[in-house]
Amino acid sequence: MASPPAPERTVPFGTMMTEYHPPMDPFLSVIHADEALLVLDKPSGLLTVPGKDPAHDDCLEARARQRFRNARLVHRLDMPTSGLVVMGLTIEAQRHLNAQFAERRVEKTYLALLHGQLSPAQGRVDAPMRCDWPNRPLQMIDLEKGKSAITDWRVIEQGSGITRVRLSPLTGRSHQLRVHMLSLGHPILGDPFYGPPASREAMDRLALHAHRLTLTHPASGARVSFEAPPPF
Repeated sequence: MASPPAPERTVPFGTMMTEYHPPMDPFLSVIHADEALLVLDKPSGLLTVPGKDPAHDDCLEARARQRFRNARLVHRLDMPTSGLVVMGLTIEAQRHLNAQFAERRVEKTYLALLHGQLSPAQGRVDAPMRCDWPNRPLQMIDLEKGKSAITDWRVIEQGSGITRVRLSPLTGRSHQLRVHMLSLGHPILGDPFYGPPASREAMDRLALHAHRLTLTHPASGARVSFEAPPPF
């Protein structure tokens, strides 16, 4: 379906992270582990990689290496986003997985709760994005200078002014799902960066979860899928 008109830029709300209180339970949720591949379920509020401040050293990567010392990062999720993160357990596996992500051969599905009643029941946002430099790390839609960003959506259910959707990003821009849903006029609930007060205060976390990943196993070559149930 054709993309709805997109604004030239998003209007950021909220503030940057000033305090970091990573969740401790569970400390590490393992979905799958074998000789080459590690799949984890990251909780909302935990960084994927350490921040510049030593107070932000606790992260999914560090926790994974406490149990799997050869765990090697392949991709990231934003701190407030929960769900599936893949790591390689050998150099060869990391390279194989990196290539799959770079070549867009990994199928990713997210679940989210949106503010309002989204219509129609399915569609596509094709709206290029770039960093909003004066307000970084915030991102914005820029139809002239942005890089390609495409997201498919499908409504799962609606009620009480909330829409549950399945989101399938075809590209991997930073904050892509958050900015694209905002461009439709339906920000993700609990978003501290882009959501206006009504949606930002509706939940105590960002209602975005990496639910399903399908990729080629770096050792066996088989096509495999993993799922993590959403906590909302």
